[in-house]
Amino acid sequence: MSSTDERRFEVLRAIVTDYVATQEPIGSKALVDRHHLGVSSATIRNDMAVLEAEGYIAQPHTSSGRVPTDKGYRLFVDRISEIKPLSGVERRAILSFLDSGVDLDDVLRRSVRLLAQLTRQVAIIQYPVLSSATVRHLEVVALSPSRLLLVVITDTGRVEQRMVDLGEARDDTDIARLRDMFSAALHGKRLEVASNAVAELATDAPDDIRPAVIRIATVLVDTLVERSDDRLVLGGTSNLARAAADFTPVQGSMDSVLEALEEQVVVLKLLAAAGMPGQVTVQIGEETNTENLRGASVVSTGYGAPGTVFGGLGVLGPTRMDYPGTIASVAAVARYVGEVLAER
Repeated sequence: MSSTDERRFEVLRAIVTDYVATQEPIGSKALVDRHHLGVSSATIRNDMAVLEAEGYIAQPHTSSGRVPTDKGYRLFVDRISEIKPLSGVERRAILSFLDSGVDLDDVLRRSVRLLAQLTRQVAIIQYPVLSSATVRHLEVVALSPSRLLLVVITDTGRVEQRMVDLGEARDDTDIARLRDMFSAALHGKRLEVASNAVAELATDAPDDIRPAVIRIATVLVDTLVERSDDRLVLGGTSNLARAAADFTPVQGSMDSVLEALEEQVVVLKLLAAAGMPGQVTVQIGEETNTENLRGASVVSTGYGAPGTVFGGLGVLGPTRMDYPGTIASVAAVARYVGEVLAER
């Protein structure tokens, strides 16, 4: 990049930084007063004219300053070379707060609450994707001679509980056989493999317990197959009210953003763009490919154990956001959520 291009990027960086902080269009005089760019006001005005002609900034009103466009934000984000790491105190506080969660649901609720507070945006986390999980343990509890409680625990910390009516009374010996049979079929298997193994048990079961095996297998297969409901936890939705002025009718009003958040399929699609843990994805405005989110950005990443993605995590807010700070917060919370769940 030439020295002229580099200087113009510094002008763009200054405009983005000031606009995020003030929500006011930025003029050349403000740039001269606030930033040490090492050039004259005339040069800055010329650089702003070039940036505007190239689509990186725009003039919202006649005689006003300039604001970044989606293209300008994209260049700014792409040129973020270093994310400020959290301090040791901040890291320990985050880990302690998340590790205090009593179960998976509590850890996920704490995650979005913390991320919403750190970024002042809407925070979203996806429940661990069942198809990526492995069965850690199956517990079979006899509630009565004809009624069982099945508890499936995965390596992602997810716990699924189901009741099974056996249709007839079974003694302790039969229940022990059933427990051993299904535990052996499930233990250590990824869920899509485990569901097939359970289905095969119903075919190969001994005649004397086959009816009970079929009833248990039917419930377990339904439990192990990926479901589309109850997949997301949101926090900080009220933060949108603070940013209401950022959502214009042209870009998509705040109501349209709320409507998009209610459509879990839309949000899941946005989180699906997230990469492996540690790789943060930023979708700005039109890049979300969602009509209602033309004025919004989504910063997301995956969370999980080494080599395994449990699900997606991120924030949604107006395109006028603190990208460096938001990226750092999303990456940090995702890292510690993965660590907490992997250790459980």
